[in-house]
Amino acid sequence: MARLLVVEDDADQRELRRDLLARAGYEADAAADAAGADTACARRVPDLVVMDLHLPRIEQGTALIRRLKALNPVPRVVVLTGNEAEFQAQPEAAMVDAVVAKPCRSARLIKIVSRLLAWLVCLTLAAPAKTIPFRVSQPGEVVAEIEMNSPGADWAQPGGEAALATVALDGRPQQHVMLFAGAQRHTYRVFLGALARGEHTLAVERHARYSAPGAGLNVTGAVFAEIPAADAVVANAPVLFARANTIGKFSDVPMLVYCERLIDSGQPCLQYTAIFSNEDGGTSTRALMARWGRTTDIEYIYRVWLDAEGRAQRATIQTRDHKEVEYRARREGTHPVLIPVTDNNMVAPDGATPLRYQLAPVVVKLDGASREEVMDAQPVTYRVMAQELAREGKIRPFGVADGEKISDPRNYLYIEARVTNRDSRSAFLARLKGERRWRVSHLGKIELGIERGGWVRSTIELPPGTAPDGIAEFGFECLTKEKTPAGACRIEEVSKLFFLDRDYRPGAPFWSLREGADVASGEILTWSCASK
Repeated sequence: MARLLVVEDDADQRELRRDLLARAGYEADAAADAAGADTACARRVPDLVVMDLHLPRIEQGTALIRRLKALNPVPRVVVLTGNEAEFQAQPEAAMVDAVVAKPCRSARLIKIVSRLLAWLVCLTLAAPAKTIPFRVSQPGEVVAEIEMNSPGADWAQPGGEAALATVALDGRPQQHVMLFAGAQRHTYRVFLGALARGEHTLAVERHARYSAPGAGLNVTGAVFAEIPAADAVVANAPVLFARANTIGKFSDVPMLVYCERLIDSGQPCLQYTAIFSNEDGGTSTRALMARWGRTTDIEYIYRVWLDAEGRAQRATIQTRDHKEVEYRARREGTHPVLIPVTDNNMVAPDGATPLRYQLAPVVVKLDGASREEVMDAQPVTYRVMAQELAREGKIRPFGVADGEKISDPRNYLYIEARVTNRDSRSAFLARLKGERRWRVSHLGKIELGIERGGWVRSTIELPPGTAPDGIAEFGFECLTKEKTPAGACRIEEVSKLFFLDRDYRPGAPFWSLREGADVASGEILTWSCASK
C-alpha cells in the first residue's frame, strides 16, 4: 500500500484530506506544519506528499519542498495553493509533480494522486536480494528505482570507492550502476527501455572486476514505473557509455541526467544534461568554483526536436570543442547511444567501453534558476564532488595558496544570482563582521570573473565554521579589462546565499536581493546582510 503524508496548517482541512485519502485506500499520515512533516519523513519517507503551500507563509512551504526533494527515495509532491501564479514564479515549482488550485474538488485530488502512484509497484525487500520479479501491465517504457548501498565503500578512499552493479534484465546483462553514494542507502534511477506486457525479472550483481576491493553491494528495495506512451522524456533518454580513461578509476562518473522541456522556434524540444562527479579537463578546479560554484561537470549532451505526436524529428549532440552537431547515429529503440570522448565530457556518436549507464532523467524547469539548482535538489552530488576532490589531492588547507587546489567545499559561501554583462565580467564579495577587508569570488584575477549572463553560480572562500550571522556585508563588482573600459554590468537579483552543512547538504538560504542595479566598470555595490 502506498504511504502518503498530508501537510496542512488548517486542522479541519488536514483531517478532511487525510480521511479522503484513507477512504481511497491509501495509508495517510498528517502533519500540521513543516517541522511536523520533517519529523514524519525522518521516521519513514512517504511515497507522495500532499501539502498546502502556505505553512503559514510561502517561504515555509517552498523550503519544505526543497527538503522533500533532498530525501532518499524522493517522494512525489502535490502542492495545493490559492495563488497558482505566485507559486509558478518560484524555482521550487519545477521540483513538484502537480500543482492544484484551491478550492479543489475531492474527486480531482484523488485522480491526481492515483495518476502519480498508478505506475508504481513497490517492492520492499525484507533482506538483501539479487533478483527482483515485476510485472508490466502494458507495453512501453519502464523506469526502475533501485534502492542499494555499498557497505564498506567511501568515494574518498582509494581502494574502497564504490561497488559497481551489473543490472541484468530477464537474464541478459543490460547496464551498470555505480554506487557512488557509498554505504548510505540511495535510490538509483535507471530506464529499462521498452518492455513487453507480462512478467519480467531484474537481477543485480556486484561486478567483481570493476568494483573497489573493499566495497560490497546490497539491494534493499525497488520501484518500477510504467511510463505513459505520451511521455517522450524517458523514451528519448540517452544511453551513455563510460569514458574510456575513467574505467577503473572512479572518476568523472555520471551521477544524474536531467531533462528540460523547451520550445525552439515553436517546436517542442527536449534537452538532456549530465552531471559528472568531476571535471578532469577544460577548466581548472579553482576556476570552476569561482565561475560555476562547483567542481562537478554539468554538460548538455543531447537535444531532440519532436513533432506534434512526440516523435523525434531531428537531434544534436555537444561534441569536441563544445560544437553542436547533428546526430544521425545508432539508437537502441528510441534511445541514442553516446560516449564521452574528452576530459570535459563532450560526447561522440561512436565507440563503446565495457561500462554503460542508462540513467533515467529527472525533469526540471530552470527558467528562474541556474543549472546548479539541480545539484541543490540532489545533495549527494555535493558530497561525491567533495570526496573525489579529496581522493585526487585537489583540496588544500584554508587560506593557503597551492596551485589550482581549493579549500574544503564546506568553507565556501555559495551564491545564486542573475546578472547581465556588457564587455565585462561579474564577481561577488563578502565582508565578515570584525573585518575590514573584502573576500572575493574571483581571487583578484579578472579571468576568474563570470563572463556569461543570466542565472549564474559562484563561491567565496570563508574561514571554516563561518555562519550566516557572521557576514556583515555582501557585494557585487563589475570587472573590465583596460581594452574595454566602457564595459558595464547589472546585478538583476540574488535569489539566495547558503553554506553546505557538515554532510555537504545545502543549508537554508539566508539572504536575497530582488531589486536590480546597474554597475559601471570597476564599481562595487554593497548591501548589509544584517538588514535582510
